[in-house]
Amino acid sequence: MSKKNLCTPLSSLLRRCLTSIPQHFTSHSSPHIKLSILHRVSPHHRPPHDPNFDFYCSLGFSWKNLCSKSAEEIQLGCWNCHALPHSAPFLVCDSCRCIQPVDGSTDYFQIFGVERKYDQEGENLEGKYKEWQKKLHPDLVHSKSKKERDFAAEQSARVIDAYRTLSKPLSRGIYLLKLNGVEIDEEQTISDPELLAEIMEIRETVEEATDSEALNLILSQMQEKLQNWSNTFGHAFQNRNFEEAKLAIRRMTYYSRVIDEVGKKL
Repeated sequence: MSKKNLCTPLSSLLRRCLTSIPQHFTSHSSPHIKLSILHRVSPHHRPPHDPNFDFYCSLGFSWKNLCSKSAEEIQLGCWNCHALPHSAPFLVCDSCRCIQPVDGSTDYFQIFGVERKYDQEGENLEGKYKEWQKKLHPDLVHSKSKKERDFAAEQSARVIDAYRTLSKPLSRGIYLLKLNGVEIDEEQTISDPELLAEIMEIRETVEEATDSEALNLILSQMQEKLQNWSNTFGHAFQNRNFEEAKLAIRRMTYYSRVIDEVGKKL
């Protein structure tokens, strides 16, 4: 392959592909645009000097994935009108307003347009969640095709799960670790003698608590412990100390369970 082909900007490649589509390609044609030209470009070479490269990546178009997928698997635009997305994430078409199929390569942070980090203080996740539901709720497309109703149900459910995951420190931490290839077994048996002793003591205290004052005191103590270990997780994750981060998650998991248990008794 010549250097000239390797240095061709991705945006130029896309334009060539789009302009080379036969004239008989109509709105009823397959939305899977054939991009055979991309398959001749090495996945190990990032297109240089292309200002649109990061934009395509933000839409989920991984350069390596584009090169490794068959032409039929690549869908660049709306399934209904074939318009290219104006922004990421591409959940709803800006042109025809049709809800798009779920793209598993788009993570929860991208859905809400926030940085992939543990500290989400100041981010209006609830407001963004409500905005998405105004666009994706299945009730809004009850008169549309079954295909789009299915897309709406899937996208809405995913946005709900994304909001629940990112809005709580524990689930957000577990999700961040998962994105970094670190799996957490929330049911793992506790082997730390110090933590086991603390667990037994707290359980006895909860069982013996008979009034709301005692329960609220326990609740306050658990919330403080949860916050302290949340801070520990934040520092560990930032430093990519995943072992310490996993330890913090185990502590947070237990304290969260105690908080839930106390809440049921109040």
